[in-house]
Amino acid sequence: MYTGGMTESNTPRFTPQGLIRTPEQTAIQLAQNKVVLIDANAGAAKTTTLALRIGEALARKLAPEQILALVFTPEARDVMRQRLLDIGIPYASAARVDVATFEDFSARMLAQSGSGGAERLAQARQLKPYVLHALERVSERYTGQVDYLDIRTHNIALSQFLDIQLTLKATMALDADLEFMELEEAADLLKVPLTDYLTTCEYETMRLGGDEGAEFRGPFDATYDLACMLSQSSENAQALPAYRVVVCDELHDLNEAAFRILNALLARPDCYFVGAGDKDQVIYSKLGASQEFLEHRFARNYPGLKHYPLTYTYRHGPHLAYAMKEFKNKPVESSLPLHTEIRQAHYADADACGEQVVAAIKAWKRDGYPLEGCAILLRDRHQSIAVENALLKAKIGYRTPAMAGYLQRDEILFLRGMVAIALRDLEAVKSLEVRAAIVEALAVFGEVTLSPQRLEMAKREVARTPSLLGDFYTLYIEGDGGNYGSSGTSAMRGVIAAAIDYAAALDPATSAAEALRAICGQMNLEQSAKRIFVRPYEASVVSKSVAGFLAFAEQTGQTLAEFWQTLNAAEAFASRKRDKDYVTLDCAANAKGKEFEHVILPFLEAGEFPNPMFAASEEENLFYVAATRAKVRLTLLSPAEAGQRSAYLARMRLGPTAAAAEQAIARNTEAAQQQSLQQPERYYLSATIHEAQQVKALGARFDWTRKAWYVEPGTDLAPFSRWLRR
Repeated sequence: MYTGGMTESNTPRFTPQGLIRTPEQTAIQLAQNKVVLIDANAGAAKTTTLALRIGEALARKLAPEQILALVFTPEARDVMRQRLLDIGIPYASAARVDVATFEDFSARMLAQSGSGGAERLAQARQLKPYVLHALERVSERYTGQVDYLDIRTHNIALSQFLDIQLTLKATMALDADLEFMELEEAADLLKVPLTDYLTTCEYETMRLGGDEGAEFRGPFDATYDLACMLSQSSENAQALPAYRVVVCDELHDLNEAAFRILNALLARPDCYFVGAGDKDQVIYSKLGASQEFLEHRFARNYPGLKHYPLTYTYRHGPHLAYAMKEFKNKPVESSLPLHTEIRQAHYADADACGEQVVAAIKAWKRDGYPLEGCAILLRDRHQSIAVENALLKAKIGYRTPAMAGYLQRDEILFLRGMVAIALRDLEAVKSLEVRAAIVEALAVFGEVTLSPQRLEMAKREVARTPSLLGDFYTLYIEGDGGNYGSSGTSAMRGVIAAAIDYAAALDPATSAAEALRAICGQMNLEQSAKRIFVRPYEASVVSKSVAGFLAFAEQTGQTLAEFWQTLNAAEAFASRKRDKDYVTLDCAANAKGKEFEHVILPFLEAGEFPNPMFAASEEENLFYVAATRAKVRLTLLSPAEAGQRSAYLARMRLGPTAAAAEQAIARNTEAAQQQSLQQPERYYLSATIHEAQQVKALGARFDWTRKAWYVEPGTDLAPFSRWLRR
């Protein structure tokens, strides 16, 4: 029977297949403390190590149903399930282990408690009708009674509201005692705009208004609702299943709501917990993530906890490992006999930076690597304008999986709309969806608050009949009642009307840069962005994005008509569906949890990365995350002027660490050779992720800890000769 009483001197009872455990992993597999925290480096096989802990529990006769593995994303859930199989846990047993996201687990617990009948709405767009209804209720109740009420119903405003509400729920801020506070005082305490606070109250009243619990749940609502229920009564915690082992991956993403759920599970004296995280990967503070949980909160609740390290990375070689060791001032090692190249190049301006990105990609391709293994990771989305234009000019295909390309961003859609009005040619935009987005952008940056029904009508009609765009003001703004909650509407209507009249009178032969600069000046887009976006950072990104777009127009030297053709051709190229021969272009924050053969980090300059509008610690973490996504090559692009370069480059100490890295590669190579002699069943291969199917088809197997393919003795090595490590 499983007792949990393992000692570190015990011999492991579970022996994984296809995996040589490190001493660090073995210690974690045998850990005996009630709470164990794994302090892991990037690429240190956290998930595999947690799977080993589960395997050990099963080998000690614990029923699979008594084990819970919690993660934060569906992708991480699927990886955890696969790792259980990869290390040799039989499918019949692995399938019975409860592997779930916090959200799915919470929804299941709420259903068992009798409050699970709520409709689950996974997409933010599904929440739009409910947010609009909440705004209507706020308008009805508070207009004329509350100062500074600013009700806006466009997509940017709704998205900002949902972000703010998510922050409040993840941090459990709404759990504060606000009942006897004035409305303004409560909003100030929560550090949110008054309108968003009032809308949150109405939204939650509506969401939780059912007799049997919630009427509907959006993203994260199940986790929040379960955390609230568990906080209300200790009896609710006793109703949770009696798991004996709980593991949690990516613990650096933990927030207050998820922490309360973990505490309730661990309240049982016979429940053991192992969580893996890297405090240097905390980058989601706006979602409540904090290194406080790893460093202090667990320790306060569980004084007997023990920390274990996972020092070795299996993602990249010693050169990058030692650079990160210096940057983060913490132990980082790599056991791979791999020289992860760190290349540097410099640029004079944004356009030259884009050209250096292209040069790095071409060099990668010349070296025989596929483009799909290459990722360009940006600090901010406004930086993509120069990069995208360089990729377009070089005819290099790219995808923007989570970050919209610059032509689809609201501020650029607004300017495209004004050019379309000037040329009376919205029809050149082939996508109905993009046409509709242009209409919304005109309303948003024109700061005219149309009713939701009127805005949707305008989007629908103009998308279908693009010639109507020229009459956008008279048809949809002038004819609307215009009292939908915003106090500056009348003044802004005059501004947008004048800008539309100016655009409509432009000669197609006018300089594009001159015309766009005049429109931006008339609209005062920088000030508009500050009014439209709640967070100053978002407003600053919009301003930089507009500046980059104007610089692009200036650089082309084209007329309005020519520039319009350039933009539409660029959109056609960028939106083309590709199965191969493309690079990934995204923001660094969206790359956490992923890895790429080659990572390019452009615009490493002072004022850009780190961004001075964010906490220094989180900027450091973001750079660490971005750099450690690389496996084979990391390319760093910084200004030609040394004084303008990001301070992060010097902190990596690339020169001083190179010799030690070469020595480590020699040691790792010798160790691999000795291992081959001692365990001749393993001939490791240098196959990349894009060659995986090829070597697998030839009979190779995968070592999940080392993240390398290998072949067994007796196998004909001739087909593997190009990948055999010498």
